[in-house]
Formats: sequence, structure tokens, C-alpha cells
Amino acid sequence: MSVGGEAGGRFRDPRIHVWQLTHTVLVRCPACGGCALVLRDLDAADRVPELSSALSGRRRLRCRACGFGKDEFFSEFLFGGPVDPFFRLPLWLQAGCRGHVLWAYNVQHLDLLESWVAARLRERRAVPGSLSMLARLPAWVTSAKNRDDVLRAIHRMRASLPRS
Repeated sequence: MSVGGEAGGRFRDPRIHVWQLTHTVLVRCPACGGCALVLRDLDAADRVPELSSALSGRRRLRCRACGFGKDEFFSEFLFGGPVDPFFRLPLWLQAGCRGHVLWAYNVQHLDLLESWVAARLRERRAVPGSLSMLARLPAWVTSAKNRDDVLRAIHRMRASLPRS
């Protein structure tokens, strides 16, 4: 994704949409408050055929800390904000920044945000159609004057990841 391999160098938008980052979502466990996972059940035979198989179907909520678990079928989901689109639980990866909340679904999402924000040159291909997740970021996240604060928030989120 980075071109030249240097932090703060050039970065090309890989045109990833936010829904593509929901295979695993880190959330706050409703039972113990620890870091839990919302996982896509790849073996679910009860998918709704007209919906994207990446989204519809069974999701599993699992907490490694306390053992809490819940399986649920979803055909509706809501993206945006610091909650997971399925169980609507608070995301584990979120931090206050510049009067807003910066959030990420998982480490892949966090890496993508960090690469985009750190880049001095951000390249997007002009392709008609829906915009990528990076193209939809709010101006306060992508503003050069906020770069250091946003990167600090990303580092705080990364530091909150459980060791395993």
C-alpha cells in the first residue's frame, strides 16, 4: 500500500470499503468489559442470498477473558460511529481526538488509517462509483494540521490491544 516504504511518504488508496474490514471486529465485552471479538461465521448455511455474504449471516461474539459468547443471525447492519455494525457494542479501538472520536474495527483498519494519515502524499485513483473508506474520512482526520494528534490517538489505540 505504501509506495517507497517510508513512513510519511507516499500512499495509494487501496479502495477498501469499510464493510470489507468487518471480518473480525474488536469490541468491549458486555459481560466483563474486556476485549471481545465479533467474528464472521464462514460456515453458516443460513445466509440471505440477496445480501453480500461478507455481511449477512451468523456472527459470533466471543470474549477470551471471561468466556462470554453469543451467536446471532444478521441481515441488517449499521456502519459509522464507534460501535460494531452487528451487535452494536462499543468498539475496543477508539480514542478521543480533537473533540471527536477516532475509531477502528480491527488492526487492519488501524494500519490503514495510520498509513493514510502519516502519508505526506495521498493518492486516490479517479474511479466513478462509490468512494472508498479513506475517501470518506472526515476532514479533521485528514487535515495536515491534525496529523500529529491523530497519529497519537492511533498509537494509544494500538497500545490498548491485548497481548496474545
